Formats: sequence, C-alpha cells, structure tokens
Amino acid sequence: MPDKFNILAALLRSNRMVYFRRLWWHLGFEKDIKKHEKLLKSFEKTIESPIYNPHIFIQALKHRSYLSIMNEERVRSYERLEFLGDLILNLITGEFLYNLYPHQDEGDLTKSKSLLVNKKVLAQQAEALGLGQFILMSEGEEKSGGRLRASILSDVLESVIGAVYIDSGYEASRKFILRHVLHNVDRILSDDLHFNYKGELLEWSQAQDRGIPAYTVVNQEGPEHNKEFTVEVLIKQIVYGSGKGLTKKDAEQQAARQALKKIKRN
Repeated sequence: MPDKFNILAALLRSNRMVYFRRLWWHLGFEKDIKKHEKLLKSFEKTIESPIYNPHIFIQALKHRSYLSIMNEERVRSYERLEFLGDLILNLITGEFLYNLYPHQDEGDLTKSKSLLVNKKVLAQQAEALGLGQFILMSEGEEKSGGRLRASILSDVLESVIGAVYIDSGYEASRKFILRHVLHNVDRILSDDLHFNYKGELLEWSQAQDRGIPAYTVVNQEGPEHNKEFTVEVLIKQIVYGSGKGLTKKDAEQQAARQALKKIKRN
C-alpha cells in the first residue's frame, strides 16, 4: 500500500506541473502579443471591431504551417476558432435570411444560405477585407501563394468570426458578419457564378422521374493551356442544352443553365 506522504508528494508534483504548464502557456501568449503588437493594431482597424483579448485574435490568424517553425501545438492554430466561427456564421446568416425574406420557404432559404456561406464567396469577402496580409504562416506557405489561397482565406474569415464572438459576444459577431459578409447579399444571390444550375436541373429531372442528367463533351478548341470546352446535357437521351466554358465544369454549368431556360419556356 503506497505511503500517504508519497501520494501527497506526487499530487503536489502534479499540481506544480499544471501550474508551470499554464505559466509557460501564458508567457508564450505574452511573447506573441509583443511580437505582433503592430499587426494587431492594424488588424483592429481593418476589421472595425475592438480587440479586448489579443491572445484569441493572434490564434485566429495562425495557420498550421506557422506552428511548426514556432514549435507550437496544433491546437494553437486557427482551426478550433474556424469551427466555432462556422457555426456562428451559419446561425446569423440563417437568422438574417429568415427576417429578410419572410415569404420564402425552407428550400429557398437553404439555397440562399448555402450561396452566402460557401468557401468561394467567403474567400472573396476575406480578400476584399484584406485578411491575407495578416495571416501568420511559414515562409514556404507564403511563397506557394498561401495568402491568396481561397481555402485559407475562407477559413481565416471564419476563425476571426469565432474570435470576435469569444472576445465581444454574439451581438458584436453579428455586427461583424453583417458588415463584412452579408453587406452585398443582393449581388451575391443574383450572381450567376454562384448559382448551381446543375443542382437545379438534377432536382427538376428527378422530380419528373427522368433520372440523372448526363453531360458529354462534344468539342474542344484552342491550345492545351487555354482550351474551350463545349458540353451537351442529355436527359433520357434527349439534348436539353449546350454550353461553353474554359473548364468542363463551367461548360456543364452553362449547359444546365440553357436546359433550365428551355424547360421554363415550355
């Protein structure tokens, strides 16, 4: 049976270790604040939201590549805040659309929300806000175009939303989202580039019990680095539309768009 004094000593050692870990963690953050003080001041002006807890915003800007050169744990990157920000963004966007379009049904509201919070749109909003210049990343990641990469920009925008929520609460995060994400909602929802014509055509085709539309490349023109594709979309082996694009995906979208126009005319 272990001696009670040995148990007490072990407990004290354990508590001391926890204390030193917390102290080391705190000192690391203090070092971060001093190192990135100018960046934080400029960042605060950019996001137009006061920063009360610098620690959380430094974390919101840390790409995982930065952690390896600073010998930090992965949990100190922006990924956890991105998770939280994604949840908050979806909630506030849903609330916004619910109030903005009182006569839209659940299906239309869901489509609108999906367009507003998709990664491509979020990356555009982050780029317009100038978030790329503030991201903390490795030199290698930066040289490979990390500051302009859509996936990173959209992730950081969500992590900043999470940081604003933790730092200042729900109302502050709602104002941030309305100011920087939902300020041009009409333009985004009316932009053909963001509309999923293929998805719309698929829904129609299945609702009419006509199966899944088939897309076929019927022509390719131009040099290898700058080809233009022509695609036809067939439903039940009948051509419903054709479209052109610099990628097969874009050409398929245009073909689906033409097919939907034909369906509406008939």
